[in-house]
Amino acid sequence: MTRSRRLAGALTGLLLIAACTPTFNWRTVRADGAPVEALLPCKPERAEREVPLGGLNATLHMLSCDTGGLTFAVAWVDAGDAARAALALEAWRRATLLAVQADPALADDPAASWPAGVPGSDRALGLQASGRSPGGEPVQVRALHAMRGGQLLHAAIYGRAIEPELAATFFEGVRLP
Repeated sequence: MTRSRRLAGALTGLLLIAACTPTFNWRTVRADGAPVEALLPCKPERAEREVPLGGLNATLHMLSCDTGGLTFAVAWVDAGDAARAALALEAWRRATLLAVQADPALADDPAASWPAGVPGSDRALGLQASGRSPGGEPVQVRALHAMRGGQLLHAAIYGRAIEPELAATFFEGVRLP
């Protein structure tokens, strides 16, 4: 076999391997000490920062990743107690809408609880809205805000177009164990 044929064969093999790499490689993740477990379609990055949330200054913990033109994020905050968590839950929902410059009047009804909820939560609010990214591009967001006692959870998908089946897989994989 000539050297050029071997090289062509090797390149073809690499292309086949790359073609077999799935865009959505689902895995269950849970950060050390996190009160949440999630099914994410890509390897997440971890971040932490202090945020004001409904009159509460708290440490926000986040796992997020980008794949297929979408951003998947799961974040949690310890509000301390259920009363403070309930106020912060509503504030987090409003902050999600503001982040994508969405009109709250045009967002779906949170009472519809899309998706159905989170196993282990005391309360869950769904969110579906269209807005603009910080760069001015159209963006959709589907999010779930939930609480259990003083723990708050935010799970969201951001992108130009979010397929319902993809959203269902993501949100069905979010749990408060």
